[in-house]
Amino acid sequence: MKMTIIKKLLIGLLILILASVPLLYATGYGFIITTLQRTYMVGEVTANINDHVEFKTNVIATSTPQELVTHPSYNNKKLSSDFKQQLEDLNAAAFLVLKDDQIVFEEYFSGYDNRSKTNSFSMAKTVTTLLLGIAIEEGYVRDLDQPIVDFLPEFEDDPLGKTATVRQLSLMNSGYEWDEQYYTPFSPTVQLYYGDDVSDFTLGREFSAEPGSFWEYSSASTELLGIFLLRALQKSGAAMTLSEYLSKKIWQPMGMNDDALWHTDNQGMELTYCCLNTNARNYAKLGLLMLNKGNWNGQQLIPQAFIEQMVKPEGTSYYGLSTWLSDAQSPAFYAFNGHLGQFIINVPEHNMVVVRLGEKMHPASDVMTETLPMLINEALKVSAD
Repeated sequence: MKMTIIKKLLIGLLILILASVPLLYATGYGFIITTLQRTYMVGEVTANINDHVEFKTNVIATSTPQELVTHPSYNNKKLSSDFKQQLEDLNAAAFLVLKDDQIVFEEYFSGYDNRSKTNSFSMAKTVTTLLLGIAIEEGYVRDLDQPIVDFLPEFEDDPLGKTATVRQLSLMNSGYEWDEQYYTPFSPTVQLYYGDDVSDFTLGREFSAEPGSFWEYSSASTELLGIFLLRALQKSGAAMTLSEYLSKKIWQPMGMNDDALWHTDNQGMELTYCCLNTNARNYAKLGLLMLNKGNWNGQQLIPQAFIEQMVKPEGTSYYGLSTWLSDAQSPAFYAFNGHLGQFIINVPEHNMVVVRLGEKMHPASDVMTETLPMLINEALKVSAD
């Protein structure tokens, strides 16, 4: 009964908004129409893991695919019945475990398989910072303390923004004004996701706090980081898009098993705070790259020192450079985290990577202290000798 009432209310809201289309476009809220088209009109209430078909995308090309090795005890053990039921209830897509650089367990649900492309959501934030580490090593970006105005001169007249650094954008303590909210159509986060021009939108806002003064999760901060990085690369002729740079520096050297897609706005700018689209095995490889401190088959793709900085808490105990941290847990771990329960979890003590992808996550769980430890615990069970 409650669901029927909610649907009626949503339909009523939809009719009201559609009647206001001219006004929405006239007042700069035309993105709401796009939001409705890509959510409610396809049976969703928020962005979803299969929505790349609704967006413009850039291809992240691979070459010479190299499949992950399967462990001698591959899939010898089964998921506990309660855990598997929870995954099924939440429309999970994948649960995969790497141990000692090999796949020890993987299972897929709800019609997904090991080649299904799904949306990373905010796991892409960590990937954007990996690209930053490469760009610093190659000299396109000076260092983490480079002022953002070097490539974002739009903030030169902002008394707070002009002092912000690249490091602070990645750490989420730049002081940039933001409200991270996914379920109201008037949220700036929704406008960032569905708007026509993310650069114009983010560069047109302002900083409201002293950079470095406090931590606040902000997708817009990573988008600014992406714009900064792209401009640095383009100035030196290193790449025309971030997708091209990711392809050359990570996707191809790692022999990813398929091309990936990266959502863009209508101008071709990648949504760098989210929206890589690839499969569970490739996500596992990204985790393994960090677990091995930037080294892939003897080739140092990302400086080891930079990876070590990424997983070092700075400003807050639970966040590094675009990476979630939990040293207080046993075993300790760090993770790429994304909306609706997209996770790549690295557990150094057990030389383990855990990937969980899906359409929903448990609404009552605290991610860092409950959800991720639960996933790790199950991974330890299915990988035990």
